[in-house]
Amino acid sequence: MKTTLTVNGTTHEVEADTRTSLLDALRNHLDLTGSKKGCDHGQCGACTVIVNGRRINSCLTLACMHDGDEITTIEGIGTAEQLSEMQANFVKHDGYQCGYCTPGQICSATAMLDEAKAGWPSNVSGDLTGTIDLTDDEIAERMSGNICRCAAYPNIVDAIRETAEGRK
Repeated sequence: MKTTLTVNGTTHEVEADTRTSLLDALRNHLDLTGSKKGCDHGQCGACTVIVNGRRINSCLTLACMHDGDEITTIEGIGTAEQLSEMQANFVKHDGYQCGYCTPGQICSATAMLDEAKAGWPSNVSGDLTGTIDLTDDEIAERMSGNICRCAAYPNIVDAIRETAEGRK
């Protein structure tokens, strides 16, 4: 099936089996290998990308379901020459160890800040209608779908918090 995917601002026509996951289409058809296949069951978050402004596990969705959608991968968030603020803060705070989960962590954190700014409460938000205070507990809850097997969580939280404070 032919599917039109708009990835990082560029439109691509992909011809793939209808059972091809978005993750496999990105990695195997478009050579965008930043998003990782960790568990292939939606449990680790290594494959997190942003679709139409919302973070999703790309291993759990079919590429053909995203015909015409705006998809952002880690390759679209920043470059080696010009890191995004989130990427720069991950480096500054050593928010990675082996780096395998880092692309998913950064995509998730980037979209999570937009969710918090929009006032979307989480399970630990104290006030469901007020301003979201990105405490350690709030950040941890919102990032709970992204696992770091190296346990860089305190550094990841520090990087996210600094980015959030820079956006105020």
